[in-house]
Amino acid sequence: MIFKAILALHILAGATGLIAGTINMVRKKGDKLHVLFGKAFLYGMLTAGCCSFALAVIHPSLFLFMVGVFTIYLVGTGERYLFLKQLHLTQKPLVIDWALTIFMAIGGLTLIGAGIHGLINGNTFGLVYVVFGGSGLKNVYDDVQNYQGKITNKNYWLLVHIGRMSGGYIAAFTAFLVTNSDKFPVAIQGTILWLLPTIIFVPLIVYWSKKVKIIPVVK
Repeated sequence: MIFKAILALHILAGATGLIAGTINMVRKKGDKLHVLFGKAFLYGMLTAGCCSFALAVIHPSLFLFMVGVFTIYLVGTGERYLFLKQLHLTQKPLVIDWALTIFMAIGGLTLIGAGIHGLINGNTFGLVYVVFGGSGLKNVYDDVQNYQGKITNKNYWLLVHIGRMSGGYIAAFTAFLVTNSDKFPVAIQGTILWLLPTIIFVPLIVYWSKKVKIIPVVK
């Protein structure tokens, strides 16, 4: 009963976040509606991520573990960077910022370890875990650099916000595709299905990031 209740909340919150995220993906950025749908996306994804973790504890699942780690970290840090605009000056990250980064570091190392173990044993799907784990550790590296004030662009916070929130959307969309893959009219190989949203949306993230004005930091 507890598992079913958490699962229902996970589905409801995930659907809410995915719908709100899709709206923000296709419409104008930066206005009041963007902020409104952004909050719906944030709280929907955080709730869904926490539920994923709880479900993974009740019934151990590396899939749910990965969904939980990436969802909480990406949308959590994506939101936090809106309040970390002065790291290149005297601002210091809070405990919550370091906690999210350490959380992702542990999750990323776990995924890479599981992926390598799978590849050694002939399971090519281990590549998916290595790719996701590696991308998570790249974000961790960027966090550490930013928290130490090693910043060259004053708009770093906006670039990170765009990348992390978009990454959270990719994680949610990937989870949706994987969970509902049996309902598609055409069967898609598991590895391709897992990586397809990343392949599709990463170029868009690069495009949006390039539209952000670069303001060099004067040391």
